[in-house]
Amino acid sequence: MADPTRRTISQDDSLPPVEPPNAAFLVQLFLVPGVIVAIIVGVWLTFHWLAHLGSDPQAYVKTLRRDNEGRWQAALNLANDLRGPGGGALKSDESLATELGRILDDEAASGRSGEQSQTLRLYLCRALGEFAIPAAAGPLVGRAKNLADPQTARAAVEALAVLTTNLVASGRSFDDAAGVTAAVVAASQSDDAQLRSASAFTLGVLGGPGAVERLGQLAGDVADDVRFNAALALARQGREESYEAISEMLALPDVVVGPDAAADPAAQSRRYKRALVVVNALRGVALLVDTTHEPPPRQLLDRVEELTQDPVGDVRSSATALLKKIERLAKPAA
Repeated sequence: MADPTRRTISQDDSLPPVEPPNAAFLVQLFLVPGVIVAIIVGVWLTFHWLAHLGSDPQAYVKTLRRDNEGRWQAALNLANDLRGPGGGALKSDESLATELGRILDDEAASGRSGEQSQTLRLYLCRALGEFAIPAAAGPLVGRAKNLADPQTARAAVEALAVLTTNLVASGRSFDDAAGVTAAVVAASQSDDAQLRSASAFTLGVLGGPGAVERLGQLAGDVADDVRFNAALALARQGREESYEAISEMLALPDVVVGPDAAADPAAQSRRYKRALVVVNALRGVALLVDTTHEPPPRQLLDRVEELTQDPVGDVRSSATALLKKIERLAKPAA
């Protein structure tokens, strides 16, 4: 028999009471996601605007002088515009080069060492290297001599190589060529092997007695990349003393990679680098043959003949092309 005192519990009685949402809940539900979306849109619009500054020099300068994290993007865009088909006017804009140099010097003097500041300095060096006027050299020379910041010094040294090529192409030259060479020679004395390697390459582009003398010393450097770059730079200058280091480059053995190359990317990378070094050495020999009009030493020539059977196709084709060049050189004498 049912207990008359016991009340039947309905489904509605088992649920908690419904309360209206409070302000904190509404903020979490609507405002916070809205702020996140606004930040994302703002960042996208900022980079979109930076990417479409165009080639207005003053717009670039104003953006680069702002103390924010997006300055490096403007420096990158400027470097790309200078390299692009419409960069001819920018390359000869002396006031722009001067302003960029001041910004680079100010950033270096600021003492900031974070990633954003470092990236800005690197891209400013790159941008200055794309000019075709002597005014762009001064700030790069200053950065190249600052061995306390090897990363920026390396960017400056590499930019000086590009700037040198641009000046030669436009029929111009440095206002102080000796000072430029001295700065790169100073950079080549750094403890940083990558900076020495970049300096060796740039000295080969600069040329001149001071550069060649230093390259002769770098050809005996303890670091492989430095020796190899110095040898190629000497070959570019037509110096036969580069043959010793070039012979070392040509003798590098092929790196064996297993049947599954994807399983050993490190070995694949070493093989690619070895092939690149050997191909560049063959090009160095070709430069010397063109300059001296003489075949290379017999021992080196034997090595070139062996490389015509190399497992790497690019090495084989480069060695074969070099042998044909040497054969054409010998025909008039025969």
